[in-house]
Amino acid sequence: MIELGLALLASAFLGTAVVIANVGLRHLDPARGALVSIPSTTLLLWLLAPFLLSSQGWNATAFAIFAAVGVVFPAVVTLLNFASNRITGPTIAGTVSSTTPLFAVLVAIVFLREPLTVPAATGTAAIVLGVIAFTGGPGSGTRTWAAWVILLPLAGAAIRGGSQAAVKAGLALWPDPFVAVLVGYSVSCATIFAAGRTLVPKEAAPLNRRGILWFVAVGFCNGLGVLAMYAALNAGQVSVVSPLVATYPLFTLALSAIFLREERFGPRVLLGVALTVAGVIVLARA
Repeated sequence: MIELGLALLASAFLGTAVVIANVGLRHLDPARGALVSIPSTTLLLWLLAPFLLSSQGWNATAFAIFAAVGVVFPAVVTLLNFASNRITGPTIAGTVSSTTPLFAVLVAIVFLREPLTVPAATGTAAIVLGVIAFTGGPGSGTRTWAAWVILLPLAGAAIRGGSQAAVKAGLALWPDPFVAVLVGYSVSCATIFAAGRTLVPKEAAPLNRRGILWFVAVGFCNGLGVLAMYAALNAGQVSVVSPLVATYPLFTLALSAIFLREERFGPRVLLGVALTVAGVIVLARA
């Protein structure tokens, strides 16, 4: 199954981007990091365009879908991530964000009429529970935010999941993953620049060379990850691809433990890893 390999490749790139971003955040605040990473991805894609872009199969409806997705992903999702991480903290935000495959599968079933098999449902459930287990460790301190704030990371998860299903619909009309990612990121780049002044806090440190280089690398990894994800969606069903892509925290966990030495493998983490791997195996056999 080619979509299996592409989805796991996407997961690996996205997980690597998180690790690199953790290093980059030592030199730049998140808002400035986004203003570097998203345009870097867009620049990389346009540099690849002369070699990968083809006008064959042009479809105006698909183009409109890819552009509409670009307004919200990754641009709006990035803003929601900033807000939810700042207010609720990374533990809760990351845990709620792990529900992305549930939204993707639900939208695919309702709007794309994708069938949901028992193995696919089982694998999806195992992966979601596994990711929640090893990203949703003990919180820090007493909650100081209103209950409605949980809607921020939930909205981010819903947008990511809905975007995957929407891209799948666009690819059915124009089966070109590179066009999908190029159009989407170009629109996202314009969106993030338009919101740039409101993103960067006044007290934020100025741009510096180290921070820029780290976030350029983040942008490249994210771009390649999204391209692999769209290629996987072009080849397979949302109900299979989305849960596999959602395993990216597993790669982040492993790379952080190897290179940053910041992870401890307690019982909760090991349980999460076991559930996630089991879910991947079930989906691979679905």
